[in-house]
Amino acid sequence: MGENIDVVVVGGGYAGVMAANRLGKRDDVRVTVINPRPVFVPRLRLHQLVGGTHDAIVDYRDVLADGVRLVVDSVTRIDAAGRTAVLAEGGTVGYDHLIYAVGSEPARPTVPGAAEHAYPVATLEAARRLRSVLADTPAEAAVTVVGGGPTGIETAAELAERGRAVTLVCGGDLGPYLHARARRTARKYLAGLGVAVLEGTAVTSVTPEAVELGDRRTVPSRVTVWTAGFGVPDLAARSGLRTDAAGRLLTDETLTSVDDERIVAAGDSSAPSGVPFRMSAYAAGCLGAHAADTVLNRIAGDPAAPVDLAFPAMCLSFGRHTGIFQLARKNDVAIPLYFTGAAGRKLKELACESSVKHLVTEKDKPGAHHWFKDGKHRPRLLAARDDRTARVELADGSRDEVAPSA
Repeated sequence: MGENIDVVVVGGGYAGVMAANRLGKRDDVRVTVINPRPVFVPRLRLHQLVGGTHDAIVDYRDVLADGVRLVVDSVTRIDAAGRTAVLAEGGTVGYDHLIYAVGSEPARPTVPGAAEHAYPVATLEAARRLRSVLADTPAEAAVTVVGGGPTGIETAAELAERGRAVTLVCGGDLGPYLHARARRTARKYLAGLGVAVLEGTAVTSVTPEAVELGDRRTVPSRVTVWTAGFGVPDLAARSGLRTDAAGRLLTDETLTSVDDERIVAAGDSSAPSGVPFRMSAYAAGCLGAHAADTVLNRIAGDPAAPVDLAFPAMCLSFGRHTGIFQLARKNDVAIPLYFTGAAGRKLKELACESSVKHLVTEKDKPGAHHWFKDGKHRPRLLAARDDRTARVELADGSRDEVAPSA
């Protein structure tokens, strides 16, 4: 492949762009990003796209380093033996190293009628379709949002603030990540916007005009929005690479594939040691940076470091005027300290802006991105996992799970 070292990044989201820009630390690395869209999609803004307050796109020229080649296409298979990425439109792209950053996607709902009659939000195309549907639906028509996580909460609030009659259905607690006190504030904010919140009730079916609940209630719904659950593309499995049960690429703690040291994963589609990090733009950017560092270390012949990532906070918007910025311990557990109201909104907006600004900073100065670490939580988490799932070989060669010895 000549004097240059070719690195292919599959996926142009937060993780992929961060990784591609960081690889610019070496002049002899030639980077190609393969992405199905010609624009960068800041997914933190997709609920705003639905509500009409943001277009949720950024020109790649603004976030991707000048020397990075962008190929607008999809990868149908990774040929690890041949070191090529097979493209949907025909042809292949060769690589010396590959960063797997395909991100996440809406999980296909299994509830009867949901796939046919409910609208997801988690992709640019899905959010645009939902916005179009809402534009053709009378403002007084009932809207039901299914899913009590961040996407569901923010979408429900965005639509309610624009005068929609919204019901938010949560299979469990509203905002399960939030501290109990912050959760009470979230309920108050949604009530102030006129959102009817139904907690602890499952959706059993979706029809064109209603949502059926497990407690036999029927919620009228001209437009049903489905935000419950995420999945990942099956590219790794289709390529013969080992994955976890959800389809994430299995890696070691350096983010290197357990099947091929020339393949490194980052973002929502990675499962280091089978214990993935929480899906988020923050984690994706940090993992993208670490994946690039792993590749750069491997090129230089240096040992790759294990990933170390702490989670300082999580934030939610409730329309354009208020928000909650929930602080957390480094192990991603919420604490009874959070910012609300206008301060919460400003911090949430800052987080959204920073998710893109970090990419721009890395574009202009490769290696600039730093993130929260603690060096303790991850090893303890893995040790506890190993203790719980200690295995022994039986005499017949089969395996069984046993309690660890004292």
